[in-house]
Amino acid sequence: MRMLDIIAQKRNKQNLSSQEIRQVIREYTGDLIPDYQMAAFLMAVCINGMTYEETAEMTLAMAESGKKLDLSDISGIKVDKHSTGGVADTTTLILAPLAASAGVPVAKMSGRGLGFTGGTIDKLESIPGFRTSLPYEEFIANVRKHNLALCSQSNDIAPADGKIYALRDVTATVESIPLIASSIMSKKIAAGADKILLDVKVGSGAFMKDLDSAILLAETMVKIGDIVGRETRAVLTSMDEPLGFAIGNSIEITEAIDVLSGRGKDSLRHLCLTLGAHMLHMANLASNESEGYAELEKLLGNGEALQKFGEFISAQGGDPNIIKNKSLLPQAKYEEDVKSNHLGFVQKIDVAKIGSIATILGAGREYKGQEIDLAAGMTMRCCIGDYISANDVLATIHSNNKEKMEVARNMIIQAITIGNTKPVKPQLILGLVDKYGFQKL
Repeated sequence: MRMLDIIAQKRNKQNLSSQEIRQVIREYTGDLIPDYQMAAFLMAVCINGMTYEETAEMTLAMAESGKKLDLSDISGIKVDKHSTGGVADTTTLILAPLAASAGVPVAKMSGRGLGFTGGTIDKLESIPGFRTSLPYEEFIANVRKHNLALCSQSNDIAPADGKIYALRDVTATVESIPLIASSIMSKKIAAGADKILLDVKVGSGAFMKDLDSAILLAETMVKIGDIVGRETRAVLTSMDEPLGFAIGNSIEITEAIDVLSGRGKDSLRHLCLTLGAHMLHMANLASNESEGYAELEKLLGNGEALQKFGEFISAQGGDPNIIKNKSLLPQAKYEEDVKSNHLGFVQKIDVAKIGSIATILGAGREYKGQEIDLAAGMTMRCCIGDYISANDVLATIHSNNKEKMEVARNMIIQAITIGNTKPVKPQLILGLVDKYGFQKL
């Protein structure tokens, strides 16, 4: 069928066949369909949507557009975790060694940051000597030996997604739930895991601003997983304030070490334990989430999770001495505390603005390929509900550029609202979507 006819079908709210969807993905990946026609198709999908079956078919076609990892030689149930992105979200750095120390094989490919969403690969590259690119054989061998390997996303994995995402980014079609779901799930399926755990963020610092939209996205991805035979769960979590204290690259490595050492921000620790409990349950290593949570708490307490982190760093060429000597990580030339001019309770934190501040300081990218400053960023010193006195520190800026610090200082003050009444603390974990639907927690 001609691409023109396929576009017209979707424009007219008609369902597409498996063959038609696969034709679109195959021919666009092979440069047989021009960008202007694909843009028209994406806009038709964005306006009229897709059925679960259409979305699953598109997901599989994108997953099969390049190489697919074969993890079958690794014993145990492999569970992959993906976050839809947030601010101060250091979860993967903590969760991967934590789950691995409990016996879950973690074979994970991660990406770089774009905008205020931090990239796990950028954070790991702040560790001296750490290699984020691994040959396939070494990647598999590391999972066999250490239960853990984490490397950068290969361009050979779901190349259709990379090409389509670049077009979506410039055609106002990013917000389509079928397109978001197929983008995420195609990479997860191609990466070879047996089961998939999703952390779907909701709130001012997330892509999905309201709970209903987040539930719909989560249900779409869980349904895709069910259709293609990969058990998928989605935990819905709040992003109405930064998850951790650290926002940056090397400083998030520092916070990961703190949490793995039994310290760190309670919300970040609790989310890692909750997600890890689901991973243990999905991997048949715990009979339920409560049992998994307790087991992981034990591994944080006895130091085994932190030991696994050091083992993982060494296996990929990094210097494990950063665990005891954090000064070995990139350090900013300048630090400055931003103090409050008011007293009262922290009412609200504009999380998107906080993320943008980190980008301005050099910790994030405004466009793909932009060089970042691994030492730059900020450390939050307050949370929603905290009482602030005049001259109390709201945040600490880490920068190698004094001019950027001046801009960041003013933006931080604007991003934190202080008032007379104590607000209700945002609930961190909002619900779960699995094959049985949405369950409020």
